[in-house]
Amino acid sequence: MPELGGPTSAPALLRPHDPAPPLLDAARLGVAAHRGLDVEALLTWTTDTADLLPLPGTGSTAALWSALASVAAADVGAARVLEPHLDALAVLAQAPTPVDLGAVGAGGSSTWGVFAAEGPGVRLEAHEVDGGWRLTGTKPWCSLAGTLSHALVTAWVSDDERRLFAVGLRADDVLPAAGPWVSRGLAQVVSAPVTFDDAPAVPVGPPGWYLRRPGFAWGGIGVAACWWGGAVGLARALWDALGAREADQLALAHLGAVDVALTAARACLVEAADQVDAGIDGKPSAVLARRVRTVVAGAVEEVQRRCAHALGPGPLTADEAFARRVADLGVYVRQHHAERDEAALGRDLLAAGVAPW
Repeated sequence: MPELGGPTSAPALLRPHDPAPPLLDAARLGVAAHRGLDVEALLTWTTDTADLLPLPGTGSTAALWSALASVAAADVGAARVLEPHLDALAVLAQAPTPVDLGAVGAGGSSTWGVFAAEGPGVRLEAHEVDGGWRLTGTKPWCSLAGTLSHALVTAWVSDDERRLFAVGLRADDVLPAAGPWVSRGLAQVVSAPVTFDDAPAVPVGPPGWYLRRPGFAWGGIGVAACWWGGAVGLARALWDALGAREADQLALAHLGAVDVALTAARACLVEAADQVDAGIDGKPSAVLARRVRTVVAGAVEEVQRRCAHALGPGPLTADEAFARRVADLGVYVRQHHAERDEAALGRDLLAAGVAPW
């Protein structure tokens, strides 16, 4: 059964022989747990924490994902801020040519987001002007754009191709919207449009590279590790509640089902970490990411359902930390697109022409 101790328990994805990264020190997790609603403090913690963690695909992917899961088990909002910052650093490290980050004022203390979503009625375009690049247009779903210092942003460089750019977010020609953002979950992680008005930017990789690079799929699995950690946090609340009373057969059944769901998802994440460290790339990596994200999202929804049935309305109405975790995780896991992602996985499996089982 996955570790169901307190929020500073050992990382749940690590195998017995794996070294634990320094992040998983109780004091550092305490910072994450208690600053989840203080975005400025959380961003400072994020830049400090990033220095302690490995990059994906470098032999310690399980340790990286364990760290993300452990943070999410303590505070889902903290993991939601940490994960894209780490993803941006991984993208920059993978760039095939050096990126002139100084041109956009980025450095070791920069806080990063990754904005790659597209939306109806808006479009962000990049144009080369006098040997440099400028961004003009609107980008939707830009999380914490009003607070972060920098972002990696995809922009159209032709009618059918996008390119990744690094851009500063605190200039007058970058206008983050304050909303709409009425979410009860992840309320502090405002995700709203940003308008760029001829903003200077520097390219990161050639056109199309961002979506084709090996780490694109790897990063998507790292997000799933956060979902899994958030579900572990719910499971710990269930464990504590049942330990404080005489559990009946129904409560025991819910606990058993939670264990099965978390253990199955954990096994998928551990196997995926091994494949990432082995360098999985191309279409196989896309299939792997869709499969693992779907397994983990299903486990999260099962844990949410079982905890709701076993615990009733009490913790949702009287336990602020539990209620916030439920709301935060409910919003976060919707980065998985449910049946649409299942359909995409089925399409890719048929296209491969070989059954995987």
